[in-house]
Amino acid sequence: MRRRTMMYLPGNNPNMLLRGHLFRPDGLILDLEDSVPQKEKDAARILVQKILSWQDFGSCEVSVRVNGMDTEFWREDLEAVASAAAVNPQVDGIRLPKAESAAMASLLDEALSELEEKHGLKAGHFTIFCLLESAKAVWKAFDIATASSRITGITPGGEDLAADLRTSRSAGESELDWIRRMTLVAGRAAGVDVLDTAYPRIHDLEGLREQTAFVRQLGFDGKNVLHPGQIPIIHEVYTPTRQETENSLRILRAAEEAARKGQGAVAVDGKLVDVPVIKRARYLLSLAGMTPMKDGMESGEEGKRP
Repeated sequence: MRRRTMMYLPGNNPNMLLRGHLFRPDGLILDLEDSVPQKEKDAARILVQKILSWQDFGSCEVSVRVNGMDTEFWREDLEAVASAAAVNPQVDGIRLPKAESAAMASLLDEALSELEEKHGLKAGHFTIFCLLESAKAVWKAFDIATASSRITGITPGGEDLAADLRTSRSAGESELDWIRRMTLVAGRAAGVDVLDTAYPRIHDLEGLREQTAFVRQLGFDGKNVLHPGQIPIIHEVYTPTRQETENSLRILRAAEEAARKGQGAVAVDGKLVDVPVIKRARYLLSLAGMTPMKDGMESGEEGKRP
């Protein structure tokens, strides 16, 4: 599943909740936390629950950012999401803000298990994405990411994390470089996806492009999104070039042909094709929306970048 763009939708904004999927992000995050004022928490929860219950979100992955486990709201948030998922199984993701420890993730896992049983959902229906918004959380990233089999992805924080580090987010965000690298290594070691924090300057599309290219090169699977206008830029950066796609196809075809002939190794353009090269080729084709088949051919979902 591609997670290039995961767009936040304020939980108290019915227009965005209903129309967000029309901008075609890979995923939606209906937010009950930071974007909702304290006095609107209950109303937003009811609104999100109602919309989740009947809305068709198209091909988008749907998750809900609940309020932190240090608040009085998180259990009611989970109950609302679970009751909606009982009638709309497309709802299957929980975003845990301010994940601080493996124990916290385990407690959330237990709460979701109880709700799945209560609402007749299949065990393990819900996945968890953990937001690491403090220095302690980043330091414990691997422990958090492996605390539950439900955990599907981790994301380093932005503003909260910068504040915890006693700094602020500069234009180039060099202060978050090692945070991103540490989170990426922990996520890969844990076998979960790693998504970058959202780019806060919604009108600076060149800055967004540069940052997206940087995190893609680091190995991130995608970015969180604050505004629909950010989606095409991120998708473009994450779409392999035509040359990358064609090279990947040639590598896979050569490897499959070698396997059919019982050959142990093969070369493409004078370069040895080994397991890491094949793995990289398959990853690039998945970014292009292609699924390699046994015979080396593929099906595409969208066009290639020229």
